[in-house]
Amino acid sequence: MMKKFSLAALALVLLLGCKPSHEANISYIFPEGPGEDASLSPGESADPSGEEPSGEDPSGEDPSGEDPSGEESLDPSVAKVPCWIWIDSSANFPDFSQGEEIIRRDLEKAADAGFTHIIAEVRPTTGDLLFSSSHCQQVEFLGAWTSGGYKKIAWDQSFDYLATFIKVGHELGLKVFAGFNTFVAGRRTSFGDQGIVFRDTKMAALATTQNTKEGLLNALDVSGENEIFFNPVHEGVQEYLCNLLKDLAAYEGLDGIILDRGRFQGWRSDFSDYTRAKFEVYIGKTLSAWPEDVLPKGYKWNDDWGNGVPSPVPPQYKKWNEFRAKTIHDFMVKAREAVKGVNPDVAFGAYVGGWYGSYYENGVNWASPEFNTSASYPSWASTSYKDFGFADHMDVLLIGAYASPKSIYGSNEWTMQGFCKLAFQKVKHACPVYGGPDVGNWSTDGVSKTQEYEAVQKSVTACANECDGYFLFDMIHLKQQPNKWKYVKQGIEDLNNQ
Repeated sequence: MMKKFSLAALALVLLLGCKPSHEANISYIFPEGPGEDASLSPGESADPSGEEPSGEDPSGEDPSGEDPSGEESLDPSVAKVPCWIWIDSSANFPDFSQGEEIIRRDLEKAADAGFTHIIAEVRPTTGDLLFSSSHCQQVEFLGAWTSGGYKKIAWDQSFDYLATFIKVGHELGLKVFAGFNTFVAGRRTSFGDQGIVFRDTKMAALATTQNTKEGLLNALDVSGENEIFFNPVHEGVQEYLCNLLKDLAAYEGLDGIILDRGRFQGWRSDFSDYTRAKFEVYIGKTLSAWPEDVLPKGYKWNDDWGNGVPSPVPPQYKKWNEFRAKTIHDFMVKAREAVKGVNPDVAFGAYVGGWYGSYYENGVNWASPEFNTSASYPSWASTSYKDFGFADHMDVLLIGAYASPKSIYGSNEWTMQGFCKLAFQKVKHACPVYGGPDVGNWSTDGVSKTQEYEAVQKSVTACANECDGYFLFDMIHLKQQPNKWKYVKQGIEDLNNQ
C-alpha cells in the first residue's frame, strides 16, 4: 500500500530527524468498546496480575524476549517510519524511580526494537509533577502495581526525572516528548489523597461540577469519584495549566509535549454556575431549565440512551456539544501559544481516542475543521461543530486504536486498522497522525499467547500503513510480557522493509 504522506507530516518528520517511508503509511482500565466509557486515555495505572509467569512460555518462544535471528538492531536515526511508545508514569514508576541505570536499560530496548520517539509521562493523573515548576509541587509518591501487589513508591525529588529521559533518550538517538495529563486535578488513592485540589481550597472550588442522580455536585463531593478533574471552561484553570506548560517547555533539549486528558470528564462535566453563565452568553439567551435544556439529570451514556443521544432531545443539546468542543479547541490554541512562546522548536500535540463517533462525550473534536462532522453525525453535531476541530493546531496527533487482538484489520471503528484509516481521513493532512493499540489492556478471551503476540506484530503495519506511523501504549506491557518486545520489533522491521 502506498503511503499517504502529507506535506505537514513530511515537514514534522524531517524536523524531528526521522526519514519518512515512501512505501508504507504510525488506576489502566480496559479500553472501551462501543457504548462503554469513552473517556479512557493512556495514563492510568494497571494491575499487572496478567504478567506472564516465569518458566516455560505457552507459545514456545524464548521468554527472554531476545531475537534469536542474530540480525542487527534497527538504528532509530535511520528508521524510515516514525514509531512512538508511551511510558506511563505510575505503571513504570517502581523501575524508573530507581534512577538513570534502569531508564537506560529500557530505553535501549525501545531503540533496539525500532521505536524512534518516546513519550515520558511527567504529569500523572494526580496532577502533581515529575518536572520542576514554580506553580505546582512534584509528586511525593505514586501508587503502582508490582509483583507484590499495589504499593506506595516514594519519590526522591532531587532526581530530575525528565532531564534524565532527555539525556539518555538523545544518547540513544530517540526523540523525547513529555506526556502531560491536562485537566486532572487530583486523585484519591488507598495511600491518601494527592493533588492540588486537596491542598488548596481555591483550587478545590475549580474542580468540575458533575451532573449526578443526586444533583449537581463538585467532583470532590461525588461518592466513588477517585480521579478528580478541573472544569475546563474556567479561565483560572486554563491559566494555571498554561503556566505549567510554560515551565515544561523550558526544559532544555525537550523535543515535544503531548497532552493527554485534554477534555471534559465525560458527559457528567461541567455543570457549574460558571459554565452555565458562559454557555448562556455563547447562545445569547437565558436557559429556562438547567441542566435539562442541555441534558437530563443524572444521565448515563449507556444505560439511558444506548447511542448517547437523549430522547427526547433537549432544546440546546447540539449547541451544548458545540460549546464544549469550542472550549477544548480554544484551550488547545491557548496551550500551543504558551508552549511556542517559550520555545517555538518544541513540538505540540495531543493523544486522543480513535472512537470519534462517541468521543464527543468528552467535548473533543480532534478532526480537521475541514471535516464536516454534522454530515456524518447529524444526531449530535450542529453545522458549526466542525469549526472547532483542532487538528490544524497540532504538530502531531496520537490516535488510540484500542481494539482487541481479534480485531486488527477492518475499515470501521473498533478495528486497529479502521481506527487509523478513519482518523487519517478526518484529520485531512492538517498534521501527522500516528495510531496504534494498547497491547495489554485488551480482551484476550479465546486468544492464545501466540495469537496475542502475533497481534502485536501485525498491528504495526496494519496501523502505520493507514496513517503516518505507529503508536504503542504502553511500555509496561512489553516489560510484563518480554516476548512482546520481540514481536513489536519484528513488526517494525516488517514496516520498514515494505
